[in-house]
Amino acid sequence: MVVASVAFVVATIIGASTWERTKTRPKGRTIEVTGSAKKRIVSDQIEWSASLETQNMDRTVAYRSLAGHVRTALGYLAEQGIKNDEIRVASASVQEVHQTEYSGSGEDRVQREIFKGYRTSQTITVRSGDVTRVERISREITQLLERGVPIASSHPLYFYTKLGELKIEMLAAAAKDARVRATSMLEQTGGAKLGKLRFADMGVINVNPANSTETSWEGRNDTSSLDKDILTVVHVTFDLD
Repeated sequence: MVVASVAFVVATIIGASTWERTKTRPKGRTIEVTGSAKKRIVSDQIEWSASLETQNMDRTVAYRSLAGHVRTALGYLAEQGIKNDEIRVASASVQEVHQTEYSGSGEDRVQREIFKGYRTSQTITVRSGDVTRVERISREITQLLERGVPIASSHPLYFYTKLGELKIEMLAAAAKDARVRATSMLEQTGGAKLGKLRFADMGVINVNPANSTETSWEGRNDTSSLDKDILTVVHVTFDLD
């Protein structure tokens, strides 16, 4: 009778222990998901540069010629509605120009440097929030060439000044996308429910030309296009209930 009682108690303990292990959620069960968000943005600031260059055998004449062309270019920009505080004029540079000439042939070949004068150059940069106006001017700069101004235009650079504020919004959208993806996966597979957020890794943000899907681990910040796509990726880990 005593033996039977002891056996019953042991069986009860084993059964209770087994039930308790089954009831308790296994530790360390998690799910890792990547979320992303994409949004089209339009640049709200433009930077455009143009360089002017002259050359003359006389250094003073070369410099005076350059100064006159710069004044003409600045007057043209003012005519087009560009404000003074939107213009930056770099310092003028002066360089001697030499050309290598050869005479003779074979062992009698002689090399010498011929002085060709002085080359002067200066760069004018416009940075403005009036993107449409400056973009048009950069295309129509040939009007200055018709006035005899030796000017060369560079491709405009486009910026989005509210990127810092937008990053917060995009990271939130990417995190929301990650939760939706995790929930969808669990609904399809079953066996668990999404628990608390355990870990979040805010990945780099890529700003690409419109319709580009190129990404970089270091992040990208395109300045070549007016319309851009901002791509945000986050890596998150959730507990499973």
